[in-house]
Amino acid sequence: MELRNVVLCMACFTLFASGLTYGVKFLRKRNYLLGLEWLVVGFSAANFLVYFGTQSESAYLIAYFCDAFSRGFGIPIITVLGLMAVTHGYKPSALKDVLIFAGAIAATLVLISVPSLGRFLPYFYVSMWGVFALYLLYFACRLASVGETRQAAGVMLGMLASLTIAAIYDFYKIPGDETNVLLNFYVLALSTWAYVLVQLYYAYGALERAKESQPLLQPR
Repeated sequence: MELRNVVLCMACFTLFASGLTYGVKFLRKRNYLLGLEWLVVGFSAANFLVYFGTQSESAYLIAYFCDAFSRGFGIPIITVLGLMAVTHGYKPSALKDVLIFAGAIAATLVLISVPSLGRFLPYFYVSMWGVFALYLLYFACRLASVGETRQAAGVMLGMLASLTIAAIYDFYKIPGDETNVLLNFYVLALSTWAYVLVQLYYAYGALERAKESQPLLQPR
């Protein structure tokens, strides 16, 4: 296997491990929206890993669906709703969790199966990620307001990096992308998403602890 593919597989495994590890941690916190979405991202990375290693078309199709799910709805909507547990006290019932995921799955199927929507998808994805970035800006401000400046800075870094990845995903080709070992899109994207998954878990925990230590702290 070429060095480039080895590095790609390592980046896939890093994202897979991040999604699996911190998805389970969120499930233990009973935040099923974040836990399941993190597992979806990890499952997507696992299938990309299989694809890069074996060129399996079925693994690619699964990863493609999961990627569309997360870019369109899983991160911009489900993740925001999950994070609102510590910013707004939003804790939906198990039935609502199921309905949210079912609706996102159905919407994703429409996105990838209706040919006429294909030309609009890049703009839709980057717009949705822009909404997510705005929420992360607010999330970072909430962290800073309770003295968690390090976590706030980490969230801001993740927001800027992931927004950059979202912006270049369908609109810009990195020079030498086909041959670069480290400076290629997939390595940068997978590494960025892995960082965001980990960082948001610890930022969530920091805000959660702040709320517990300051019971009168209200969403702003």
